[in-house]
Parts: sequence; C-alpha cells; structure tokens
Amino acid sequence: MVIRSVAEAIRGQALARAAPGDSLRQACLAMRAADAAAVAVMTGPRLEGILCETDVIRRGICESRGMDVTQVAEVMTRDPRSIGADAGLAEALDVMLKAGIRHLPVLAAGQVAGILSMRDIPAGYRVMVDRFLAARAGPRPLEERARPH
Repeated sequence: MVIRSVAEAIRGQALARAAPGDSLRQACLAMRAADAAAVAVMTGPRLEGILCETDVIRRGICESRGMDVTQVAEVMTRDPRSIGADAGLAEALDVMLKAGIRHLPVLAAGQVAGILSMRDIPAGYRVMVDRFLAARAGPRPLEERARPH
C-alpha cells in the first residue's frame, strides 16, 4: 500500500494525550501505553501543546526536574505547528523539516486526530524528497565536493 496522505499514515494509531496539569510521569506513562514518542497536550478538545520525549529529556531530566512534581505545561512545546489530516506527506515532511521537528499534531474537522511522527513517513519517501531537494538546489560548488582519494 502506498501511503499518500497524513490520514493514511496515522490510521489505526492511538492518540496519546495529557493535560497541562498532569505530571511528567503521567505523560510518559501515556506515551508508553500508546507506544508513542509524543503526547498531545489538551484541555478538553483544545490542543494546548505537544510533549515529546526530547522535551522530557532536555527540559525535564537534564534540568533535574522531578517527574512527579513537574507539570506537563512547564516543559511542553506550546502552540505547536499542526497539519490537516487531508494534507499530503510531502507537505507534512516540508513542515517538519523547515521547523526542525519530528512530531506534528494532525487535525481533522478542527479536532486532534493524531500525531504524525517522522518515523510514520516511509524512509524511501524521505530519501526521495531529500534527493529532489538536492537536485533542485543544483550542483554544489567544486570546493564543497569530496575529492577522490
């Protein structure tokens, strides 16, 4: 099956969620239960932010914050970029690469439908996009090219 849309890429995935007032431990347990690397931080149906493993490590553990006393709101990424479920993988990959992110909340009819991870995009597709972008940029100057040994 060729995956073309964001909706197809996240189909069947459980949405891991946390509330802004949850502890980091609760959010990590939600990630583990959903076998996910990020949770949508929500107040009711409203997306407040996203918390990924990197946020927990860099803003939580590395800063010696307690897993049971630190609230998700203290370390989450607020107002994250998002994408519509009907968007194509090329658009999603473009957003992720330009923003330097690996997880992208997916919205359908204004509601959070899931989180697209870079690992949800087939590797062959990512390689194809990388090659296309390199070709579009044109050849590198001679001084940047590797010299034969």
